[in-house]
Amino acid sequence: MRHFSTHGSGAIERDLFRLIGDNVIFETGVLVFHPEHITIRSNVYVGHYSILKGYYKNEMIIGEDVWIGQQVFFHSAGGLSIGDRVGVGPGVKIITSFHRDEGWSKPILDSTLEFAPVTVGADSDIGVGAIILPGVNVGRGVQIGAGAVVTTDIPDYTVAAGVPAKVIAQRQEHVS
Repeated sequence: MRHFSTHGSGAIERDLFRLIGDNVIFETGVLVFHPEHITIRSNVYVGHYSILKGYYKNEMIIGEDVWIGQQVFFHSAGGLSIGDRVGVGPGVKIITSFHRDEGWSKPILDSTLEFAPVTVGADSDIGVGAIILPGVNVGRGVQIGAGAVVTTDIPDYTVAAGVPAKVIAQRQEHVS
């Protein structure tokens, strides 16, 4: 079991969350919106100036033994699930909604808002500055390269990198 320590105040109202486990560390500057729709399991570290943007519907679920780097942005309007033992590099953005393209008939901001869930499988690692777009399923044991833009599902035990992200290697399944 991993134990984290903090360098900041971690002043977050924990009783407002849907569920929050033991040994959850929030560093200085972390912002949390709609915590009543956020579940964070035990042994989770959330780095400085990250934003956990819950929404009035759908859920954000963060598994056990998860490390979230500084300045991460998680948006869960469409639903977001992060598996156990996941590492999320600094500056990662995960988005679960977008404005539908309705042509020139109206401004983009006035177009219909679409929601699509994102899932990151257990034992995965998301590289620094990667972006995961709405509706994507990142499989179990996946490595996403730094700066990748993930627009489609990534199969279990693969390495994906680039813009847009493409599978570039197969990983061996870890047997414990």
